[in-house]
Amino acid sequence: MNCGLIGYPLGHSYSRQIHRALADYDYHLWELKPEELASFLQKRDFAGINVTIPYKEQVIPYLDGLSDTARAIGAVNTVVNRDGRLLGDNTDLPGMLALIRRLGLELSGKKVLILGTGGTSKTARAAAMRLGAAEIWRVSRSGRGDAITYEQAAEEHGDAACVINTTPCGMYPNVEDCPLELELERFPRLEGVVDAVYNPLRSNLVLNARRRGIAAEGGLYMLAAQAVYASALFRGCEATREEIDLAYDTVLRQMENIVLIGMPSSGKTTVGQLLAQRAGKEFVDTDAMVEQAAGMSIPAYFAARGESEFREREREAVAAAASVGGRVIATGGGAVLREENLRALRRSGRLVFLDRSPDKLTATADRPLSADQEALRRRYAERYDLYCAAADLRVDGDGSPEEVAELIEKEWIR
Repeated sequence: MNCGLIGYPLGHSYSRQIHRALADYDYHLWELKPEELASFLQKRDFAGINVTIPYKEQVIPYLDGLSDTARAIGAVNTVVNRDGRLLGDNTDLPGMLALIRRLGLELSGKKVLILGTGGTSKTARAAAMRLGAAEIWRVSRSGRGDAITYEQAAEEHGDAACVINTTPCGMYPNVEDCPLELELERFPRLEGVVDAVYNPLRSNLVLNARRRGIAAEGGLYMLAAQAVYASALFRGCEATREEIDLAYDTVLRQMENIVLIGMPSSGKTTVGQLLAQRAGKEFVDTDAMVEQAAGMSIPAYFAARGESEFREREREAVAAAASVGGRVIATGGGAVLREENLRALRRSGRLVFLDRSPDKLTATADRPLSADQEALRRRYAERYDLYCAAADLRVDGDGSPEEVAELIEKEWIR
């Protein structure tokens, strides 16, 4: 069976990995220029295709039929070749529904704000309607058409229960952006935040919501779910929750960074290298990145520029390391001191605290803030709560590097 994805440009796509995890069929990435679209579709040399930007609406005139969902939304993301007839469907809607249900959100009788007015906003609106939302408002910067402005959303709709972001705001490389140009505290009845952005895995909008105790999730589960529903159409079968979870886990393992935090000499570099080898991920060390950029060792940099300047270089290294997924990242002992570092690391990673007992840490003269054992003990006591608060997982770091890596692998990777 010959299947694939069409769009332009495609860039990096996880569709192939998802489909290969689901079934044994060929899945290609066909990057078609606009002038190539008509010829490709007219040849009908495929069993099924997924359709992404900018062709979700442009393919419709070439199709022989549309599902009720595709017709209602006005966009197609899946085309199936049934005995020479091209039938268009839209699996973004069941994908969005799967994401909302994953968060456990009940929208019946409640108010929903949809950020953005593009194609995905139509999918979000259809999902909210399907789930019985009482009021649905689209929000944009301009407030044109049927949309309201962000300020109107805060002033007039502070009782909203759910926010769904369908804009690219916060998407890599503009990860510092946040689409909600107002504070979440202006929405005291907010129960959930759904963000269609999946690169990074957790946008600032998602992180801000979680910090306030609001259920929030990025778009990776939606990506996986819509792919599973599309694959089921290709194969002529029903999609299952188990397949969606498998597809999600497959991509998450590839995309997510494993971030090691902890005291100097706790073994982050050695354990990180072992983990990277076992998980098939790239290993990066932020201290090594600082030294390479500075052209000198960290002790020399401390002596020449001081701690404040070093922390700024460390911030730059952390941001660069965290901007790419699929890595194991070993951080410096003081990386947890800045909230902006933690935010950068959490966007596409989960943090593991290697908790090595103070008496097993090694003081060396080349460590500016832990040159002797007493300094190490003080630093451990000062930072322990910070490490625990930052970590998604704490592991006993007193064993050998192999034992510690195995602990993390057992708890996480597998």
